[in-house]
Amino acid sequence: MSAGREDWLAGAGAPLRGEIVVPGDKSVSHRAIMLAALAEGSSRITGFLEGEDTRATAAIFQRLGVGIEADGAERIVRGVGLHGLRAASGPLDCGNAGTGMRLLAGLLAGQRFASELVGDASLSRRPMGRVIEPLRRMGASIESAPGGLPPLRIHTNNSLQAIDFETPVASAQVKSAVLLASLYASGETFVREPHPTRDYTERMLAAFGWPIAFGPGWARLGGGHRLRATDVDVPADFSSAAFFLVAASVVPGSDLRLRRIGMNPRRTGLLAALRLMGADISEEAAGEQGGEPVADLRVRHARLRGIAVPEALVPDMIDEFPALFAAAALAEGRTVVSGAAELRVKESDRIAVMAAGLRALGARIAETPDGAVIEGGRLTGGEADSQGDHRIAMSLAIAGQCAAGEVRIGDCANVATSFPGFLALAQSVGFGLRPAQAIV
Repeated sequence: MSAGREDWLAGAGAPLRGEIVVPGDKSVSHRAIMLAALAEGSSRITGFLEGEDTRATAAIFQRLGVGIEADGAERIVRGVGLHGLRAASGPLDCGNAGTGMRLLAGLLAGQRFASELVGDASLSRRPMGRVIEPLRRMGASIESAPGGLPPLRIHTNNSLQAIDFETPVASAQVKSAVLLASLYASGETFVREPHPTRDYTERMLAAFGWPIAFGPGWARLGGGHRLRATDVDVPADFSSAAFFLVAASVVPGSDLRLRRIGMNPRRTGLLAALRLMGADISEEAAGEQGGEPVADLRVRHARLRGIAVPEALVPDMIDEFPALFAAAALAEGRTVVSGAAELRVKESDRIAVMAAGLRALGARIAETPDGAVIEGGRLTGGEADSQGDHRIAMSLAIAGQCAAGEVRIGDCANVATSFPGFLALAQSVGFGLRPAQAIV
């Protein structure tokens, strides 16, 4: 392991028990800040995820002239209206937030001032071409580094035009970038997808009063309207819950309840996949929060079986595949993942990095261009590197709960980007997990 990184040590803990609340939904938090900033009036956001990614987005809007105050567990956003943003002095730093950068590219494409979006070393390796291309078709002037990589330089533009656009890949971020640019475009934009993706942007635009029509796999809206301030109650993040759903499924004796989890149907593909594998997960106290369906989830240990993951579920669980890989490595039999090439362009190449990490712990995994074949069985101890990817670090922590020996997980500091407090919360329900002694 290289010097100066935060490593974890994972090993067998206790059965996972209790009742927990995971942080607010990251996707909803990003969008709530963005639309509240462009609305007329003040909006109150409760349950906002206080992670590094979402804080970076809030800080960018403060630099663009939006008043944002923290009030305990809430954020109060003083909206400036659709045309009230002001140019920032210097680049806008998205940190590690790919969602933030891609959505901001769309939102800033129609402004009366130029902007530059930058990110950390990891984000600077993530492709932005699939967002740049449709925005250019709308009339945006955007420059990038070679290969469509950040930084993105977005020039002044007052004449975006609506487009009829079919996304080449199922990506909520690409769809959302086009929809946000369309707020500033002349005419009506129609976006279609090869498979339905998360509809957070569509739901939130409607909540803020923008006329929009949408359904699974399509959305249509026109420019020239106004956003009205509204209060947003952010549900608990399903992606954060995923690590506990998998861990409680594989650790014998577990019985864990997760409170008020966001159950957007375009987000819960992992739940369907785990149930196909034999997981015992029930939904209780269903309701609605912040315009999103929510429920308590109770998960108990069950013997998981390998499956061929239905490709129809892939877009609805794209962020949860590292956790699924851990479940598959501990299941009985073979799990086949296909149709998930998108995993290769996330914070890391999640197919390659997760496969390497699990192999280091004795798993049998064969990569394919768009997925993997995973043979379930016993895991040993060893050293596995997360390559600075927050979801892989937490997924390897799950694997460590059922490994025969201690597991050292390298490069875990980025967990704070999406799940601040993960280590303490995991320990509180029975995880065998602690920081490794600092390496110098």
